[in-house]
Amino acid sequence: MSRVIPTINTSRLTLRAMEPQDFGRFAEIWAMPEVVRYVGGQPKSRGQAWSSFLHNAGQWQVTGFGQWSIVEQSSKQMIGQTGFFHGTRDLGDDFDHCPEAGWILTPDAQGKGYGREATQAAHDWFDRVITGPVVCILSPENTASRAVADGLGYTPLRIADFDGDPAQLMTRPKPPR
Repeated sequence: MSRVIPTINTSRLTLRAMEPQDFGRFAEIWAMPEVVRYVGGQPKSRGQAWSSFLHNAGQWQVTGFGQWSIVEQSSKQMIGQTGFFHGTRDLGDDFDHCPEAGWILTPDAQGKGYGREATQAAHDWFDRVITGPVVCILSPENTASRAVADGLGYTPLRIADFDGDPAQLMTRPKPPR
């Protein structure tokens, strides 16, 4: 099955399919301690990054949605990723059966409103094309991502143990009005 991954442009960003030539930058981003601080805590090896890169491609093929590369239009540089996936994390039926949203940005791209801009564009697409409830998982200490989630209409579901650490599970049953 072949899927077309849409390209989404905002005033400052382009969300586009990850391409094979993006892998070097993808691996570089996931090796940054500041990026993974709230996402597992451990930088990914190049091999782990490759598995994640392929996992992303597979999500689009199997589910019809996935993660986009976030490219800053002014620099043409990949600065992160955002989108949706099925995590199947064994966190319960109220979480695991829904598409999960996720987002990361490089440290130099943080604090510019890019996270909100990119995730809003991705959610606007999801609400038009896929529809339905979405969930996300956040570290309770990640106040920046919590602000993004709150702005997108997510509300707390519950605190869960995830890989030995507390995790805030969030839900967005439908788009905010």
